[in-house]
Amino acid sequence: MSNKVFVGNLSWNVDDDQLKEFFSQVGTVEEAVVIKDRFKNRSKGFGFVTFSTPEEAQKAIEELNGKELDGRAINVSEARPQKERSSDEE
Repeated sequence: MSNKVFVGNLSWNVDDDQLKEFFSQVGTVEEAVVIKDRFKNRSKGFGFVTFSTPEEAQKAIEELNGKELDGRAINVSEARPQKERSSDEE
């Protein structure tokens, strides 16, 4: 288990600070990032939260998956490694 979790089904109003504050209730948050569309600078509806320990990340999954944040039930799961992209992919 890594110390990073994926957070899906976020409201477009949620920013990095709100995400960090919400997840701080279960552990020490080192980083909270809402992923934004590069062109519109608007949330894509998901983000990532990094905790100081894998145990805190597991606790976040167990306690916060399905909980409401800004009017939406969020999905919390273990973050998977990003697939490598090559420049010649079609």
